[in-house]
Amino acid sequence: MQNRVRLLALVVLAILTLVPFGFAQTPVVVELFTSEGCSSCPPADALLRRLDQQGAGGGVELVLLGEHVDYWNYLGWTDRFSSKQFSQRQSAYSHAFGLDSVYTPQMVIDGDQQFGGNDAAQAARVIAKDAKTPLPAQVSLKWEGNNKLHVEVAAPPQLHSEVLLAITEDNLSTPVEAGENGGTTLHHAAVVRQLRELGDPRDGHFDADVDASPHPDWNQANLKVAVLVQDPSNMKIIGAGVVPYSH
Repeated sequence: MQNRVRLLALVVLAILTLVPFGFAQTPVVVELFTSEGCSSCPPADALLRRLDQQGAGGGVELVLLGEHVDYWNYLGWTDRFSSKQFSQRQSAYSHAFGLDSVYTPQMVIDGDQQFGGNDAAQAARVIAKDAKTPLPAQVSLKWEGNNKLHVEVAAPPQLHSEVLLAITEDNLSTPVEAGENGGTTLHHAAVVRQLRELGDPRDGHFDADVDASPHPDWNQANLKVAVLVQDPSNMKIIGAGVVPYSH
């Protein structure tokens, strides 16, 4: 286990050195489809935590989303963070990528590249590559008070897109009592607590004050709010931004 943690630290350090400096803040969206019932998922969860703790550096803003699918729940353990919504989102990616089936852990970066979610070296390469190409849509986020988030998007008008809002929570853990990970305590970062569509840009513009009120059970000190601009026809991310929760 110590060797595995050391390897993860070295790979994330490689991300820091591979990403070029001198860019404006460039978002890279990293989605991890995972499950507490999957024995291959804890190393991927650890990688997402490491990215959350260390970031990418070099003017790159990592937008991290841990999406827990529900199709593992029938094998003896129900993942409390799982949702059919995330399973459906993963299925949409599977269709866009031309895959025969879904699998966990799966990492999707910027909606256009996918690979095994515990492949830390591949994650470093793809993040470094995508950091060199700014996304075409610009996202501006600003808290207005009373849990209202002002969301402004400027996107190329010729691109079809939709605006999504995700609320994520860090520093979560679960003592797993059954299933493939029974007897272990799993730790998570960037768990998606809520994902919803806000609307479509018109003529390339979207401007709205959005209610981002948290659930009482969520720890506000560990929350972030991410906004994605995504082309639903091919699932590619064309813009993104993230802010800590205002508390």
